[in-house]
Amino acid sequence: MSSEQTPAPTPTSADTEEAGPRPGRLTAAAALAALEGLALVVGGAWMLVGGLTGHPDDRTSALTGGVTLIVLALLPLLAARGLMHRRGWSRGPAVVTQIMALPVAYNMLRADSLAVPAGAVLGVMAVAALVLLVNPTTTEALGIRGPGSAGK
Repeated sequence: MSSEQTPAPTPTSADTEEAGPRPGRLTAAAALAALEGLALVVGGAWMLVGGLTGHPDDRTSALTGGVTLIVLALLPLLAARGLMHRRGWSRGPAVVTQIMALPVAYNMLRADSLAVPAGAVLGVMAVAALVLLVNPTTTEALGIRGPGSAGK
């Protein structure tokens, strides 16, 4: 049988099992990304409901902000799903999400309201997720090679 007639192997769950169990650091990074995505969905839904049923100063801004938060939630949620399935592409969106969370946390910390503790939690989560995402164990589990190792 020639190589043209041999079908290409498709990845199966057995292939994933052969790669070993998913590292705890990778699972924790995925959980943090998913938690941030869910928080964005909840915040967006809260803004939408408030914009539709309440008396916001600017109804259009409330509705636009709610939809924007829900759409932005797709990035960390997709990244979390990719991390759970060990997809190398998923680390980039997860890192971008954490970097975007840092200035938000900083601004929340500067507020004089209930946002201060939420900002502290967000900041700690973002830093923890970044540490987990750049960890060599996570990088190896995702199949990401470092610079200069393209020929290896």
